[in-house]
Amino acid sequence: MQNNCAVQNCPGGMSDPQPLFRFPHDPQRCMKWVENCQWKELIEKPAEQLYRYYRLCGKHFDSSAFDGDAPGTVLKDDAIPTIFNLSAQPQTEQGKRGKDMAKDDETGSRGRKRIKKTQAEAPQEDTQPVPEEKKKYLKSLFEVLLLLGEQSIPPSGSADNEDEGLKSITFQALLECSIKCGDEVLKTRYNALQQSGFSEELSQLIEVCEKYVRSKVIKEVEQNGFFSLLTDDPVKISKDWCLPVFLRFVDQSKCQRERFVGFLSVERDGDDVAEKMLSELIDNWGLDMDQCRSQAHSSSGTHFSTVKAFAAKVSERYPKAILAFRSAHALNVSLANSISLSGVQLVMSTFKKIDSFFCDAPLLQLEFEHAISIFYPDKEDKANKLKAICRTSWTQRNDAFEVALEVIEALLLCVDSVHDNEDMRWNDQVTHNALEISKALVDFEFIMALLVLKNVTVLTQAFGKNLQGEAAEAHLAAVNLKAVMQSLQEVSDNIDVYHEFWYDEAVNLATAMEIPVKIPRPFLRKRQRQPGSIQPDTYYKENLSVPVVKHIIREMKELFCDTHLNALSCLSLVPAIIEQNKPTLPEEANVHMFNDDIPNAGSLSAELHCWSVKWSKKGKGETFPSSLHKTLQLADVKFFPNVLVILRLLSILPTLALDNSCDVAYKRFRIYMDNMPDRFKSRSLALLNINYDVEFDLDSMVEMYMKVYPDRQDESSASRQM
Repeated sequence: MQNNCAVQNCPGGMSDPQPLFRFPHDPQRCMKWVENCQWKELIEKPAEQLYRYYRLCGKHFDSSAFDGDAPGTVLKDDAIPTIFNLSAQPQTEQGKRGKDMAKDDETGSRGRKRIKKTQAEAPQEDTQPVPEEKKKYLKSLFEVLLLLGEQSIPPSGSADNEDEGLKSITFQALLECSIKCGDEVLKTRYNALQQSGFSEELSQLIEVCEKYVRSKVIKEVEQNGFFSLLTDDPVKISKDWCLPVFLRFVDQSKCQRERFVGFLSVERDGDDVAEKMLSELIDNWGLDMDQCRSQAHSSSGTHFSTVKAFAAKVSERYPKAILAFRSAHALNVSLANSISLSGVQLVMSTFKKIDSFFCDAPLLQLEFEHAISIFYPDKEDKANKLKAICRTSWTQRNDAFEVALEVIEALLLCVDSVHDNEDMRWNDQVTHNALEISKALVDFEFIMALLVLKNVTVLTQAFGKNLQGEAAEAHLAAVNLKAVMQSLQEVSDNIDVYHEFWYDEAVNLATAMEIPVKIPRPFLRKRQRQPGSIQPDTYYKENLSVPVVKHIIREMKELFCDTHLNALSCLSLVPAIIEQNKPTLPEEANVHMFNDDIPNAGSLSAELHCWSVKWSKKGKGETFPSSLHKTLQLADVKFFPNVLVILRLLSILPTLALDNSCDVAYKRFRIYMDNMPDRFKSRSLALLNINYDVEFDLDSMVEMYMKVYPDRQDESSASRQM
């Protein structure tokens, strides 16, 4: 069941791809494996369970343990793991503290992580021990559910169909398959389960799976020290709007990691929604927010104010959790999404429709490219460049508004042709979607908003692109932000002049596309104005140009405050940047912001000097690490304890892009949300599916189930007697 190595602190199978090998089925040989692993928890488990659910990676076996015909891939029948350098595994101070806490009594203030007491210290309870038969029965149910969750197969019916509830043909069919394969314990209880219905039992199993997975994820994060709190755009699941929550941290192998930890409801009763959301994180989930060092949020539309209030509440309660920008999204797109003006929202909603339109029917892409060729007959290179861009998710790029203006006429020709459907190639849904896009493109409010966004965000375009680049580019972005803000302020101070140019450009484009220049009808109707009572030029200046510029300036100042910029400036500790900027050593004043978190602030100055000297000179043919990840992997970094902690803190900063191999949580989340039909989406099962590589211990899951539902044991016994 595991997808990673069972040895503590070993990254095999997770951040370090390694072949994984089952524990032996033979009890005597299996015991030798367990003894060499030196992990007490494995000793208590039977050989059959170890064989089914636990793995060791190839790095723990000597080369002589492998079959000569397939070196490194097939173990010999008598192979025994012998390489266990446990003391060499990296371990942060937070990880050490987490292991020490595991030896103490159960604690838990305000929902903090609770550690199980040892059997000798645990008080005697009146509840009777769970029968072994009951344990095996629950294990069988959990095993089926985990299999479905890993494969992203909904075990239940439609989540929004109250009559159908959680009755599941898939879940029932897999149980019957297990019975046919010889699961006698499940067989004896199956009839009673059928009589009582699968609904209640399945919903309880799913709830326990959610609690178990979340507890494992949070424990993993907190044992590795500091983390960042990240949220994404709210999504709708079972008629409720939910805020996806991720945690970024650096694991034991010094690799950047992100974990999906669940959903927060953004539609709660009462006025203080932000307080309730934070309380959910701390009291119900058990997240230690004292270890949070940064936060990043992205939201748009009606939930923007709620997410904004939540971020402010986190900053108020935990000042060290600096507000930052999340690199998973393009800066310009995020800035536009946060603007609530009707014209801007029209542009952003149309972008989503365009993206979905071409993804749902790939043949439409050929129609679009043909239209681009028509509008660029004498510029083949330009046409080919635009075609290549439009084969990607161009609506999510930093230059999305610029690209949109270059292809807008070709795009209108394409959707109009699809809607006309003269050759009857497209179905009704495709033609309807084409009509919706066409209506938006021929609206002057769309044209004007698109031009304003293009001309304002062109000032932040290079800055945003650098943020998503290598460490040197992100460092350069931090240095250049002051110039970017000055340019934005200059536009704001001279908005009358700039708006005149923007408006003339919009009118010229509208004329070429035969689009009438007018004020949005909802504005006139709402204010009971007659057409002509206010000029379009004045309207779009007051209701679009001015507020867009002011909003972007305000957002940039909030997202890139002095503390955030100081942190980005500390990227100067990356060896390649030190060598590149030899005359300019890392600014010690910026590094001092981490004084409360580093091991020895008193030796920081001397340590920074030694670190700078070490990387100031490069030998012939020598290359220096150019990223935080590569710098953390250096063998010598352990001799610079303060620098090591600072590098780890920089690595969790949401502004900096993750390596493709580290960004798996967000990718899995998007795959689940994009591919799972709406009626089958589940908050609990999404958490299980996205975190399928968590170390699942069926005994622990059964124990948790019986604590959450202690009465189920008696009910099961009674049902069998009947």
